[in-house]
Amino acid sequence: MADRFYTLNIAGCKRDLPVLNINDKLAIAGFVMLGDVSLTRACAHELAKKIPAGTDYILTAETKGIPLAEELARELGMDRYIVARKSVKAYMENALWVEDVSITTKGTQKLCLDGADIERVKGHNVLLLDDVISTGGSMKALVELTEKAGGHVIGQACVLAEGDAAQREDIIYLQPLPLFDAE
Repeated sequence: MADRFYTLNIAGCKRDLPVLNINDKLAIAGFVMLGDVSLTRACAHELAKKIPAGTDYILTAETKGIPLAEELARELGMDRYIVARKSVKAYMENALWVEDVSITTKGTQKLCLDGADIERVKGHNVLLLDDVISTGGSMKALVELTEKAGGHVIGQACVLAEGDAAQREDIIYLQPLPLFDAE
């Protein structure tokens, strides 16, 4: 159990995030929107104000971005959003996949699009979405997946830009999130 916490005030919500070591030098504040309905709604409402005009689809990676994508799609009046799955499922036909390395995922993972989602993305403006952007590994994989599917990345958005990601000018975010020294 964490003995350190970081107090986050975002979109009118206050949360105490546990600060957890991810290695012997670095710690992160554990931001988990999954299951937090009021936080997800509030952040999607604020993020919707920053989304580029002309966005046709929202694309997120499984799992933590799904509730945010659904709520943001609702805010933007969209009927559908797209989820890049972490494995090829039996129902998928003509799946397209790329590999992803993320700060919060151990090892390499795959991100896949089903053939039907590839057709949706093809020729359309796609907003890439995640809860947190840190090293940018997941976003890089989503960019590659979108481009392989023939889509155009119109923007990269998240709730929190962690560490050096807050200095990036190519992402849309609500607030920076600091990194911490491990204890």
